[in-house]
Amino acid sequence: MTKYREILRLHSQGISNRDIAVSLECSRNTVRGILEKSRELGIQWPLPNDMSDRTLKEKLFGKKPVKGVLKIPDFEYIHQELARSGVTLSLLWNEYCENCRMEGSRPLMYTQFCCQYQRFAMHNKAALHIEHKPGDRMEVDWAGDTTSITDNISGNRIPVYVFVAILPCSGYSYAEGFLNQTQESWISAHVHTYQYFDGVTRLLIPDNLKTGVNKTDWYNPVINKTYHEMAEYYGTAVIPTGIRKPKEKASVERAVGILSTWIIAALRNRQFFSLWELNEAMRQKLTDFNRKPFQKKPGNRESAFTEEHPFLIPLPTKPFELSTWKIATVQLNYHIAVDKINYSVPYEYIKHKVDVRLTQRMVEIFYQGKRIASHKRLYGHPGQYSTTLEHMPDKHREYTQWNAERFIRWASDIGPFTEQTVKINIKSRKVEEQSYKTCIALLKLADIYSTARLEMACEKALSYSSCPSFRSIRTILKTGSDKRKPTIPLKPNDDGIQYAFTRGEAYYGGNNDGE
Repeated sequence: MTKYREILRLHSQGISNRDIAVSLECSRNTVRGILEKSRELGIQWPLPNDMSDRTLKEKLFGKKPVKGVLKIPDFEYIHQELARSGVTLSLLWNEYCENCRMEGSRPLMYTQFCCQYQRFAMHNKAALHIEHKPGDRMEVDWAGDTTSITDNISGNRIPVYVFVAILPCSGYSYAEGFLNQTQESWISAHVHTYQYFDGVTRLLIPDNLKTGVNKTDWYNPVINKTYHEMAEYYGTAVIPTGIRKPKEKASVERAVGILSTWIIAALRNRQFFSLWELNEAMRQKLTDFNRKPFQKKPGNRESAFTEEHPFLIPLPTKPFELSTWKIATVQLNYHIAVDKINYSVPYEYIKHKVDVRLTQRMVEIFYQGKRIASHKRLYGHPGQYSTTLEHMPDKHREYTQWNAERFIRWASDIGPFTEQTVKINIKSRKVEEQSYKTCIALLKLADIYSTARLEMACEKALSYSSCPSFRSIRTILKTGSDKRKPTIPLKPNDDGIQYAFTRGEAYYGGNNDGE
């Protein structure tokens, strides 16, 4: 701050402006300006005893206008924003200054801004120690860091994602590697974890990943259907954490960091050529981690788990079988298509949307929560059909029941010639099904003309041809030829035997004399 009082005192002693500037380490222009301003205002040395340096400055230059009220930052908002990726205190301070300029208020300097935030953060980050009940919860998550395996053909590195689970009460942990983070891997990881712990906790705490939660909501989150089905099978409840609330599963977040060091970092220089080989090495490191002594209390995670294990829910007799759910529409042929293979549904549900549950062995179809059909799952070439007879309409059911054996059995009830005609008709076609319509039409003639006439018509048709057609038999019945008695052929004389084409005298009505 410029020493205005000292300038006036030295000038009163006859010291030059140059020497005053050198003595007070200020410019000569400043000295000259202060002296001119004091002469204009009539201010001379000695000054009154009650005049302070601030009062002298105000008399010389007047009071500075107040820039505005000092605005205190919203440190709660700043604390939340800093948790977002890429957000820094410098960026938030610039935004704070811009808001102050728009409002006409006075901002804190950057150093004051940072200092006050640090005091706020120290108070806000105070930690509360929570006592976890044994067997109460299991926290799960994917580790942020990945490990890898090596393709033994191309030599490329294939990333492996590490699943981590922990029992917060004992700290007992589990880790396993997977080639992806799909729902199949997510569910398999839980099943393997429960088998490793040999029990189930009352609560299951994941975060809001899509394979676990379909719709995030603070009060009523929508759990993935397959994930919910698995939880029901093991008798546990899924309670996902809030969005961006890692502290709600702080145990697994801490375990992820520790296991990343104990497993991922420890295996970084080893080369694995299969996922099984990598998981075996991870299992050994995991055992070492669980047996590592605690630093501040006796025992280790494994010994603490032996005390927690009796509080876990016993496992079911069989592990959960992974299933996936799909939505399908029943087509006009009362089938749904799943993976390009068709499965039947009762025809009453045509054009309705149904839920389809797929397991490795079964396909189950539900409508509004009620199971309406189930099939053994088919694999292989697309276009296959799995049809249940009870799902078909009555007319379709009757049609599907037609086969060669049924036609032959039906014809044998009418007579041997009808049976022979049906057999000949079936054998005359390259494909058996091509003869079904002809057989149906032939056997329906018995309803029109009676079974006895159909049998005689078939007999007569067989005397004419070794393979009689349906049209010829129908013509016989229409014309009534089956009712006529067959004519007895005349015995030809010896003269006609020599020539098979000679008709003889009986044909022309003549006598032996040639008349």
